[in-house]
Amino acid sequence: MPRWLWITLGSLLLLLGWLGLHSPKPTYVDTANASSNICPMPDKFRQADSPLQSDVNNRISVMQMGDAKITPLAGFSLQARVLSRTNYSFDTGSDFSPTDLTLGWGPMASPGMAKKLNISQSGRWYRYSWGGEGPPIPLEEIISHSANMHMVPANPAVADALGRVSSDDVIELNGWLIRIDKDNGWHWQSSLTREDSGDGACELVYVCSIDVKH
Repeated sequence: MPRWLWITLGSLLLLLGWLGLHSPKPTYVDTANASSNICPMPDKFRQADSPLQSDVNNRISVMQMGDAKITPLAGFSLQARVLSRTNYSFDTGSDFSPTDLTLGWGPMASPGMAKKLNISQSGRWYRYSWGGEGPPIPLEEIISHSANMHMVPANPAVADALGRVSSDDVIELNGWLIRIDKDNGWHWQSSLTREDSGDGACELVYVCSIDVKH
């Protein structure tokens, strides 16, 4: 084997080892200073093709997660197809959200939609494109029936379940849309509508449960 190939393989092994040591390890809520149920379930969606956003109604309190305050903004429950997933390790948000899921519901949950729209993720964004034949469904339906969502697992069991989710899975997700405020002034806030797009349109979800349906 040529020497350059040995060097390349060695470099790749070192990189993989380094990435393993720096894999995302999310921070969890400080249970010593929280109520006994740190992630009560929100109202469950009533229709599989329509996410349900509900009022907090004092069902969950502000929580401490490391050096950050977690403020619940709304309950959130949906069934959706995973159009794409990406893990993050090095941005500030990865301390809380190690994974983004691009989810589609209603017409965007149709099998093969991710390929029809050439869906991709990077930099905490989700992008789509189409060829000369045009989009497979109207653009307004793409916007209102899909979103990139930042997953904040409530505990290690939810984090493990999140790790088993793959593209094209149909999942049920229950949790809370939140705002995160760090002591240094950094903040991250969820969208509170499914009708928006662009900067600030992603949901930031404190996940109580995530289950693969099929």
